[in-house]
Amino acid sequence: MELFGYISSLFIGFTLGLIGSGGSILTVPVLVYLFSVDALAASSYSLFIVGLTSAIGSIEYFRSGLVNIRMAIVFGAPSIITVFLTRAYILPAMPNEIIAFGSFHITKSIFIMLLFALLMIAASYSMIKKEKEKKEKTGIAPKFNFFLILLEGAAVGLVTGIVGAGGGFLIIPTLVLLSKLSMKEAVGTSLVIIAAKSLIGFWGEGSDTIIDWNLIATVSVIAIIGIFIGIYFSKKIDGNKLKPIFGWFVLILGVFIIIKETILR
Repeated sequence: MELFGYISSLFIGFTLGLIGSGGSILTVPVLVYLFSVDALAASSYSLFIVGLTSAIGSIEYFRSGLVNIRMAIVFGAPSIITVFLTRAYILPAMPNEIIAFGSFHITKSIFIMLLFALLMIAASYSMIKKEKEKKEKTGIAPKFNFFLILLEGAAVGLVTGIVGAGGGFLIIPTLVLLSKLSMKEAVGTSLVIIAAKSLIGFWGEGSDTIIDWNLIATVSVIAIIGIFIGIYFSKKIDGNKLKPIFGWFVLILGVFIIIKETILR
């Protein structure tokens, strides 16, 4: 199973580099089902792996001038604060047993995986649906909806803090629609935001979490190789054309996790 885990780690980075989102949402399932890591620990490992991979992948976008620092700060600041508080205080305060129905118990780990599965299904919808391209060649400077951007940033931080996903599928549409950034600039800015909030969220992790640095380092290196491959192919392939295919894959995986954590457990 570990061999499939390493191959999947390459795919995590590849999708991040190619379409700017989606790869991070695979990290927790890969760690849980292919490397047999507990869901709570996997959400922590994922923050580091996704954060480091996104940080290195964003370098190429910085060089190309495709990172909007202003929006990275406006969106990233509330997101970073929320993810840090979630990992440091909210998640540790959650009881180990969330709900009990007779012999059926929903533990914290099961709850995280179920929430993650629902997030995957939501992500798959945003990837599968067809988006209308808007050509915005007007002489009027775009107006930014700062309040909604701040609110969305805080919401993404909460999600990231609980399940360990980067949230690129939420960040990119927000930057395009509310900040009026081009798609490529939104991808570059998203990688910077994901890197900052994920790494800071990881360092806000409680001291009782046991960290397998060998596994984290190995998966991170492979994912970093994958993101450079993805960035290379993004210059030759339209990532938006591949998004629906990847979206269906994420949808199937999300449904599988729900079945696995409820019926097949």
